Amino acid sequence: MNLLAAFVLFLLAVVVALAGATRIGAWIIERRNPPVGAFVDIGGAQIHHVHQRRPAAADLPPIVFIHGASGNLKDQMVPFSRALAGRAEMLFFDRPGHGWSTRGTSNGDPGGQSATVAALMDRVGIDRAIIVGHSFGGAVAAIFALDFPDRVAGLVFMSAASHPWPGGKTSWYYDLATVPLLGWLFAETLAWPGGMLRMRAATDCVFAPNPTPENYLRDASIELVLRPSAFRSNSLDVEGLYRHALKAAPRYREIAVPTVVVSGDRDTVVFEEIHSVGLARDIPGAELIWVHNLGHKPDWIATDLAVAAIEKVAGVERDLLAAARLVERRIASDNFGVGVCIDEKPAAAPEPAPEG
Repeated sequence: MNLLAAFVLFLLAVVVALAGATRIGAWIIERRNPPVGAFVDIGGAQIHHVHQRRPAAADLPPIVFIHGASGNLKDQMVPFSRALAGRAEMLFFDRPGHGWSTRGTSNGDPGGQSATVAALMDRVGIDRAIIVGHSFGGAVAAIFALDFPDRVAGLVFMSAASHPWPGGKTSWYYDLATVPLLGWLFAETLAWPGGMLRMRAATDCVFAPNPTPENYLRDASIELVLRPSAFRSNSLDVEGLYRHALKAAPRYREIAVPTVVVSGDRDTVVFEEIHSVGLARDIPGAELIWVHNLGHKPDWIATDLAVAAIEKVAGVERDLLAAARLVERRIASDNFGVGVCIDEKPAAAPEPAPEG
């Protein structure tokens, strides 16, 4: 056997070993994080969801929560099902291809996913709701408001990703995972071991400068994204977001429902100066709540403020600026990840509108 043949056999053995380890790892992840809701077929996709029916003493309209990239329904359900218990009918779901939902054939962009949201609302009997979108879920929430305006009672955006950003670049592994064949091979062999090695550090930078809540990774089942099919779905979403935003952002001025945009000024995941400021600028009457020293996770770090924003779009009188100042006092000393987690700023970033 010559050296070239030996090298090829060695590479093949490594690939087979990594693929086997990934399959075992995915099996373990699924055993640790079983489904917590029901399934419904929508356009050939099995959509995993939790529908908390209207309580007798409800004082808010129905609320639909849309999670962000790398997440699943538990990322919103854990904080909000407690914070809003007994107050509203709530719908949490795994976006197509995430968590326990399958991808289907028509969910390749936020527009397709918004149609799935509308169909899911039909299935559970919700006619009109407040739509709450975090991060990538903000893009889905915005296009849902454009495509299904009669189904939206109000919008709450949290650290949304909604507008084109300079260059349109994403992390290299998202781009690689979308390449035909090569992306499949990457997801089947390297995404799980690499993701397990990096998950804690990456999650800490999502929350930075605020500390990651204890047991967050376990409680929100974040490791579900490391299964090959979920990893590729997540990558396809993120890699395609820029192209979607180019088409969708010019239409945001058509949105005509009460809207609150909640954003921290230390977000290391998205350009808040482009996305959140852009939403507040483009949606008529939208209120921007700018929170100093808050990272990418107001849903977990500032749940009380997010609830107040939901109340505000529902017509309840709430002083959101005062609520934001309370959050700021609570997190003022947070400096987790400083010097490690890079808070990149776009060139010539627009300033947020003055508050008050």
